[in-house]
Amino acid sequence: SAGVKEGEVVMISGLSSDAELLEALAVAVRKQGGHPMLMYASERLSKRLFFDVPAKFDSQVDPAGLAMAKVAQVMINVGNAQTVNLFEGADPARMAARGQAGMKVAEAFRAAGIRSVEIGNGLYPTSWRAERFGLDQAALAKMFWDGVNVDYTQLQQQADAMRTKLSSARDVHVTHPNGTDIKFSIAGRKVVSSDGLISDADRKAGGAALAVYLPAGEVMTSAVRGSANGKLVQATNFYRDKPVDNLVMEFKDGKLVSMTGSGAGFADLKAEYDAITVPGKDEFGAFDLGINPNIKLPAEAKVGNWVPAGMVTLGFGNDQWAGGTNNAPYAQDVHLAGATVTVDGATLVDKGELKP
Repeated sequence: SAGVKEGEVVMISGLSSDAELLEALAVAVRKQGGHPMLMYASERLSKRLFFDVPAKFDSQVDPAGLAMAKVAQVMINVGNAQTVNLFEGADPARMAARGQAGMKVAEAFRAAGIRSVEIGNGLYPTSWRAERFGLDQAALAKMFWDGVNVDYTQLQQQADAMRTKLSSARDVHVTHPNGTDIKFSIAGRKVVSSDGLISDADRKAGGAALAVYLPAGEVMTSAVRGSANGKLVQATNFYRDKPVDNLVMEFKDGKLVSMTGSGAGFADLKAEYDAITVPGKDEFGAFDLGINPNIKLPAEAKVGNWVPAGMVTLGFGNDQWAGGTNNAPYAQDVHLAGATVTVDGATLVDKGELKP
């Protein structure tokens, strides 16, 4: 996926509980003549580095991270958070300050053209995630690996076709039985995909094209700023393991003008959003279509995911991952299973089914 070449430095990171996988990745990198750098973490350490460290250091930019942007060519990360509410009780203002400082490092990596592969993509088979999808952990693990082991030739062909279609499109209209009804423009916007491979063409394109998320299977772009108008609704979600129900977001001329919801997690979610003081957090941005035929969520799933074929994801805030230019240190994305999408009046997704 990353196309590691001889002599390249590859950062490999993840929780120490996945040591065997991280070490297997390191060996695979070395077999290509690359030089792996393993970076183990733990949830215990992550928590202590927040709660045990004084707030006055939150805005510091990590010089080691900036230095690594000058050394590494590839970054591989295993995303398998085991404790979903690890930062329960964290001060939203402190989280915002940490986020802003972290964006400085992320920008350095982006400017350096570092290729990245993220293993997980919201499907890593943890017990808490399996429960939200209405599966047992073994079933989720099977679905995860089925998604990773998709036919990549077919996936890349479909991604190319979808990119071509969206690259010439202008007006998008997304509706859903939950009340979502929003229109926006993608005219002239860059269209990228996560199709399992960072190709030579992706290297030349740079930016969001240099990232792959596994399981792969997404085509994404960003809305023209100021073009979004309408309502985005999420019936069920979670914030630090607390439910957020009936989340309704209204957009006018591309910006979020109201956010309402209920459930035990809504107040904390809203507090996190309110704590962000830099521009861009309220701008409608990301438009993502899932195309992976091997990922099928059960009807009773409480939450969605990016990659199932026919899944529609819309978001606001940072949209650089989707080819946009908004680098705000905040993003919120909504998965809409069963949505209908029309592009310039033609149906692209019909009630969750991709149309040819």
